[in-house]
Amino acid sequence: MDVDVEGIIQCIKQGDGNGVQMQLQEFNKEYAQCFFFDAEESEKRKQKKLEEFKKNKVRDYPDSDSDSDEYDQEDRGLILRQNLAVVLMRFIRTGVKCRLLRVSLRTLRILSRDKKVLGPFVTDSALLTLAKLAGLTTSDVSDEANDPDCDFYDNIIASLAEAKVLQVHTDEDEGEAGANDQNEEGFALDDDAKSDISVANSADLDSISWFGSHRTSINEMHRGGTHHKVLERGRKDRRESKMEVEEEEDEGQSGEEAQRKEAMKVLCNVVYNSTWAQGRFSALRLMCGLTERLSSSASCLSPSSVQFYELRLMFLITALRPELSTQLQQEGGVSILTAALESGLEVQWKEQYECVLDPAAAPISLEASQRIIEVLKILFNITYSTHRQEPSEDDAALYRHLVALLRVCLMRKCVLSDDADDLQGHTVNLLSALPLQCLDVLLMGPLLPGSEQCQGVNMDCVHTLLMFMERRLESGDKIKEKLTPIFNLLTESCRVHRETRHYIRKHILPPLRDVSHRPEEGSTVKSRLIRLMTHLDTDVKHCAADLIFVLCKENVSRFVKYTGYGNAAGLLVTRGLLGGQAARTSTSDAHYSSDSDSDTEEYRQVKDRINPVTGRVEADQPDPMEGMTEEEKEEEARRLIMLFNKLSRDNIIQPMGVDAEGKLVPLSGQRGNSLNEEAKSESENDGEAGEDEKN
Repeated sequence: MDVDVEGIIQCIKQGDGNGVQMQLQEFNKEYAQCFFFDAEESEKRKQKKLEEFKKNKVRDYPDSDSDSDEYDQEDRGLILRQNLAVVLMRFIRTGVKCRLLRVSLRTLRILSRDKKVLGPFVTDSALLTLAKLAGLTTSDVSDEANDPDCDFYDNIIASLAEAKVLQVHTDEDEGEAGANDQNEEGFALDDDAKSDISVANSADLDSISWFGSHRTSINEMHRGGTHHKVLERGRKDRRESKMEVEEEEDEGQSGEEAQRKEAMKVLCNVVYNSTWAQGRFSALRLMCGLTERLSSSASCLSPSSVQFYELRLMFLITALRPELSTQLQQEGGVSILTAALESGLEVQWKEQYECVLDPAAAPISLEASQRIIEVLKILFNITYSTHRQEPSEDDAALYRHLVALLRVCLMRKCVLSDDADDLQGHTVNLLSALPLQCLDVLLMGPLLPGSEQCQGVNMDCVHTLLMFMERRLESGDKIKEKLTPIFNLLTESCRVHRETRHYIRKHILPPLRDVSHRPEEGSTVKSRLIRLMTHLDTDVKHCAADLIFVLCKENVSRFVKYTGYGNAAGLLVTRGLLGGQAARTSTSDAHYSSDSDSDTEEYRQVKDRINPVTGRVEADQPDPMEGMTEEEKEEEARRLIMLFNKLSRDNIIQPMGVDAEGKLVPLSGQRGNSLNEEAKSESENDGEAGEDEKN
């Protein structure tokens, strides 16, 4: 379906709002779930096949004509979308009526998914127009579009006519076509005008003539060999597929609210797709307007549906522009977002850092859970650097207040199980970013009938974290992304909270009884963690090993006992503990009790038969030297030494030893002595062989 841009322009010129609305609605219906994907990879694959065919001289590359037609169609679609974006951005500045404005913004939202069409969106006037419609600013946007210019629309129509002519003559010689175009008045290309309007990362596009730049880029696209974006079906937004029906039929939504929502969606797309727009967002001080909107909406008892997109926009801008993340934190962003989180959870306070947790409370609604997740993501962006910092007294109180709310996020249920898992995942991410000394709030809950406890301390929250980790271990999906935050959180919590370590160790490292299998074998949480200790990803294996090491109170012998020396070697090498020395932890806040690790009766009975490398009792193996004389044993030993030296000399292996600091170092000195012994042994053997020949 091609966009009838000419028809839309004619309706705009004639003041036919109904005609414009009808055509835009058809476009929106057709392309509501469409996204733009780069055709560059497809072109590369086809070029690779062409080179292979030419190299092998099998046959000429097939379907070249159809491929050309395909790309011509792609280019035409891109041209139409570019023109439509230019026209609509100008149109919405002319005081469009509410319903037609919403339809136009919905069309712009679809178009803003394409990076090649972003030119009309990223000028200062366009960004300010969208920001005003989204409620982020009240300043008037002075623009020539306030006085409709018929020549502007005529120029667009002429540009489209030119594109049609170029498409008809695609089979003509490019050089001849280029010469003819050069002779036509108004089609000459200058260096300044050749820049594609969609590239807006180097200059303020307000200073560029839209018509000249626009028409020239059309010619360039047809003459050149560049292939642009393809409009294809995409996956519908997860939130909309669950929550929203056709928004035009949503009678419960005010016109202004629907308008603000659509404008906010366009801004989200533009900021996500354009680094230039991200920079101008900061320069135009739109962040201040967004912060004010969130601050005012956080105090509302029933937040509007626009708040989700305000939060989404703030997440995008804080994730893509670190300086704005720092600015938001310095301007009290943590307090504002904590208030928004508190409003979304609808909590009731029992004590200073304790919220009421009613097991019979209704689960968090879908819409509320999505807003809460966005708040958690923004809070992570602005607090991730505070983990190892010593907070001031005021900041510590603020973070403890936040942790009390995060405890509710962990314990409350959601309408959908997937949302509950996402909510807990983002909560874990944020907890791992906050100062460690503020996490004691997680253990402040009162002991109730049925509560998990350890040494008189409520462990419901810790138990929830353990269950969350087990689910992530079982899923096996995106291991690094999903497991390292919970590993780090549990590890650090075990270091600073003795009760937490005791409780987690009881569940992950119970006393050893059956040692007939390797520690990594089986489906227990301990077995899964030990398997991850030899994972290919360095971060994953270090995080898993650190957790078990801390549960063993960073005691090397106990760590080896539970995991086997082969699995433990990676962490021991990293920390310089191969010699078995006591761990020299760099964390001054580690508090380990002096209790002993008592062995079970079953373990004591087989302790002497356990292979320390594999961590299990090995089956009895026959003695390979049984029946050999002492001379034969010595000869076998010398032969093995010579083989090892040969491998070392050929750089196949390198003998290593452990130095005084417990680190692996090459045995260069011993290697030299061994080589001398080997040479002496070989010469003696040669002499004995010569004597045998003489005899």
